[in-house]
Amino acid sequence: MPASAAAQRGLDGKAAFIEAANALGLRTAEPTDESADVRVDVNGRWLAVDLKRFSTVGSDDVPRLVSRHRDPPDGEAPQLRVLVADRVLGEARDVLKAHGWGWLDLRGHLFLSAPGVLVDAEVPAFRPRPDRMSPFSGSVGLEVACALLLEPDVAPTVRGLARTLSRAPSTVSDVLKGLRSEALLLRAGTPATPELFWATAEAWPSRAVPLAASPAAVDSRYAAALRIGLDDFDSEAGWALTDTLAAAAYGAPVGARSDHPPDFHVPDEQTLRRAVQVLGQAETFDSRRASVRVAPVPAVCTNRVDLRSSNQPWPLTRPLFVALDLAADRDRGRQVLEAWQPRSPWHRVW
Repeated sequence: MPASAAAQRGLDGKAAFIEAANALGLRTAEPTDESADVRVDVNGRWLAVDLKRFSTVGSDDVPRLVSRHRDPPDGEAPQLRVLVADRVLGEARDVLKAHGWGWLDLRGHLFLSAPGVLVDAEVPAFRPRPDRMSPFSGSVGLEVACALLLEPDVAPTVRGLARTLSRAPSTVSDVLKGLRSEALLLRAGTPATPELFWATAEAWPSRAVPLAASPAAVDSRYAAALRIGLDDFDSEAGWALTDTLAAAAYGAPVGARSDHPPDFHVPDEQTLRRAVQVLGQAETFDSRRASVRVAPVPAVCTNRVDLRSSNQPWPLTRPLFVALDLAADRDRGRQVLEAWQPRSPWHRVW
């Protein structure tokens, strides 16, 4: 949980907190003593706020943080302890809440809690100019993150990852350094889970195009041009089933109608355009007969999973990628993920 570079440049937690509080109509003022950084008026009650500024915070970081900053002794003014961070990841929010801490996630969420006080609201994202590029600023960042999450118990070498991904070792090394600086990579070189999963989900593209016809209607003349890839699921890149039907096939607790349309990842943008040309684009997403989206990383459409023995005719993308697609739905999808424990050999990293 390294101190934020933004904080070191003077873009401190106090300025960010005041901006977020004011965006919600909460008044702020200078503190009356040195035990706090700022005061905030919530429902006519002035509370002294003690702020702590960090970059990325995971659930494992919270106990250490809390142990270093004890509650004020009885008799002092009510005080809120608030963590201000570039990212408050995964279960860290629940752990902070359990310890009575609030947080400001600079991506756009403020949570404050005290007896008789509750603020839980979206706020404008605070985006200072970064000193370094985000590890997810390029496609290699997603590729590295996914490779780590697919084998969470393995600490890969830079050159090994570079060979697997067909990327330059220097680029892979830069991404790993970025992940480590964001506390998303453990000292052993294995991914911090579920924090890396949720950081990856934040960067995971979710745009899908609804199709007017199902690829099941395509004859052999078009199947090759569309790169559907039904001959070799393991080594051939092709369409990969994802989202609701894939989750159901893997045993996730998700309800799917018998006529639920299949949703696919396709290998590239050219394949997506051809699919729209051949199958047509549906007027609305709800009226689709299928949907397609370009795979964010090549691994999505390779090493596809054959579950035809379970009456699923389409090759599936691996559970990690299904989970990343489900995570885009902050309500239903995340409820499914909370209860989904994939069977061996797959790993739960969310």
